[in-house]
Amino acid sequence: MPRYDDDLRLAHVLVDAVERTALELFGSADLEIVVSDDGSLTTGTATRLEELLRHQLQRTRPRDRVEGRMIEPTGQGERRWVLDALDGTANYVRGVPVWATLISLVVEDEPVLGLIAAPSLGRRWWAEVGSGAWTGRSLSRASAVRVSDTRVLEHASVSVDEVASWLFGGLGPGFAQLTDRVWRTRAFGDFWSNALVAEGATDVALAARMDGFQIAPTSVIVREAGGRLSDPWGADVTGPEAGRGTPVLVTNTHLHDEVLAALAPSDGPAG
Repeated sequence: MPRYDDDLRLAHVLVDAVERTALELFGSADLEIVVSDDGSLTTGTATRLEELLRHQLQRTRPRDRVEGRMIEPTGQGERRWVLDALDGTANYVRGVPVWATLISLVVEDEPVLGLIAAPSLGRRWWAEVGSGAWTGRSLSRASAVRVSDTRVLEHASVSVDEVASWLFGGLGPGFAQLTDRVWRTRAFGDFWSNALVAEGATDVALAARMDGFQIAPTSVIVREAGGRLSDPWGADVTGPEAGRGTPVLVTNTHLHDEVLAALAPSDGPAG
C-alpha cells in the first residue's frame, strides 16, 4: 500500500500557514459577511485562507490538481487536494469557536489522507490510509484515536446537527424513535461531531447535509479510527462523488446497522 507521509506533513504545513490569519480575523469587527439566497453565510476570510493554501500547494505540489470551495479548480492529474478552508462559517462569524480547516488528498478518486484543524479548540485530527487516526496539536504532539466500543444503542451518545431538518424531514419518525432510545442526544455540530466519534467520545453523529469537501477528509479519519460512514440507507460515502447536501451517518461501526434500522425505512430514501 502506498504511503503518504510526506503529503501528511505537507498538510500540517498548510494549516500552519493559515492558522494565524484565521485566528486574527475570528471575531473581528471588520469581518466581511455575505448572506446567500438560501440563508447560508459566507465570508471573504474563507477565500483569503484558500488563497494561502493554494499558494503553498503551487510551490510544493505544482503538478497536483487543487479543488476548493471558494475558487475554481486548477491543475490536472489523478492526485487532487480538496480544500475547505473554513468549515463552520456560521460559527466563525458569530464567535463560536467550533470551526476548522479541512484538507484531504484524493488519489484515483479515493481519499487517502484527511486533516481537520480547529485552531480555536487547539486540536487537529488526521489520518492517512493504513496508518491509523491521530489527534493532537501537531505531528510531534499526537495520540492515536479509536472509536468507542459501545454496542448497546440505549447506551449510545448521539450528536446531531440541524435537528429540525431531521425531525420534520422524511426521516422524522425514525429520527424521533432513535433519539428516544439512545442514552443522550447532543448537538456538537459540524466537523466536531465526526471528530468526536473518531476519538471515541461520542458514538454516533448525524449530519443533515455534508458535501465532498467535508466528507473526503472525514471519511479517512473515521475509517482509520475504526468507524463507518454511510447515508441513512446504508450506502457508503467517501467524498469526491458526493454532491451538495448528502445526509451522512457516522458511527463506531458496532451500532451502525441498528441505527440505520431505527432511522430509515427499509424501502429506500424518503422523498
